[in-house]
Amino acid sequence: MADHQRIHPDPVEPKNDLESQQKPTAPLVPRGSSQSENGHPTDPHPPFQRTIPVQYSKPPKKKNWCTRCLCCTLCIVVTLVLVIGILAAIVYFGFDPKLPKYSVDGIAITQFDLNTDNSLSAQFNVNITARNPNTKIGISYEGGSKLTVIYMGTVLCEGSWPKFYQGHRNTTLLDVPLTGQTQDATGLLGSLQAQQQTGTVPLVLRAKVPVRIKLGKLKLPKWKPLVRCRVNVNTLSADNNIRIGDSSCSFKFRL
Repeated sequence: MADHQRIHPDPVEPKNDLESQQKPTAPLVPRGSSQSENGHPTDPHPPFQRTIPVQYSKPPKKKNWCTRCLCCTLCIVVTLVLVIGILAAIVYFGFDPKLPKYSVDGIAITQFDLNTDNSLSAQFNVNITARNPNTKIGISYEGGSKLTVIYMGTVLCEGSWPKFYQGHRNTTLLDVPLTGQTQDATGLLGSLQAQQQTGTVPLVLRAKVPVRIKLGKLKLPKWKPLVRCRVNVNTLSADNNIRIGDSSCSFKFRL
């Protein structure tokens, strides 16, 4: 009888199996979320994180010595200009400077001859009036001066400006002797003879005179101004009465 026993399955079990197959299972991860590598859900919208740009250090600048030297030179020049401007303003408003005045009053010729070698020998005496119109400034004429008489670019004779001190509001009369010799003067004499027929012979007197300006008790460094006079005379010959038609002089400072 044992062989004829059969074991029948519980009729309820298939039903339970069917229900278990049909029953939906809850998802392990909520819908719309992601899962991290460790198995934990992460936020679908992570917070915004600002990225910091990488800053690279700038290479060190090379020292430009030329630019530095140029800047130093400009600073020195500007400083000197300011100092000179301040000193000039002090002199101008404190001493009221005026340029000296000069005039050629007379010319006497003691020699003006053509030699056998066609050279020209000349001796002049020039009368010059020098005026210092300043009330607080004195002029000291130093040695090393040079006075020349020029006709049409040719130097006829040379001499020296006398060395003296000219005080405030002073007028000084100068008698300056000049001598010279011009080589190959045949053409020069021909030009002079033609010019004398017109009654006007143009001459230029040029003087380079080192001077020192005295402001009160202060003496400034030596300067070398240029005095230039244009003179028209009626003739250039010895033992003649030489008349000056007109003359004009200029005075220029040169540092």
